[in-house]
Amino acid sequence: MNFQRPRPEEPEINLIPLIDVLLVVLIFLMITTTYSKYTELRIQLPTADASPARNLPDSVVVGVAADGSYAVSGQVLAGRDVAALVHALRTALHGRRDVTLVISADAQSTQQSVVNVMQAARDLGLSRLTFATQRGPGS
Repeated sequence: MNFQRPRPEEPEINLIPLIDVLLVVLIFLMITTTYSKYTELRIQLPTADASPARNLPDSVVVGVAADGSYAVSGQVLAGRDVAALVHALRTALHGRRDVTLVISADAQSTQQSVVNVMQAARDLGLSRLTFATQRGPGS
């Protein structure tokens, strides 16, 4: 009679299934990855076929000049950064959030200037934005 306890087998890690799973994940990532080139964008800005102007009683107009300066409800701002724009909009809104923000940008203004206005509106929690346009020469 043998009264010795049998030794338990030491567990071993089987790496072959792990390698199989990693290869499948790698193939999936290679197939679903899109490679894009960052090159010059060729865009043509649309011309607006302006409809009759709507009367927006609860609106604040932000003007963007060609040189990047801002005017909120006719008051020209000294600063050209987002913080000055947020402060001026907060003053013009008087705590209201249901106001429509009308962005009236010059055709020669930079896109960054318009994006700054949109950033300030997002920082204040405004969700209704519209752009002022004028009728094109052929309209």
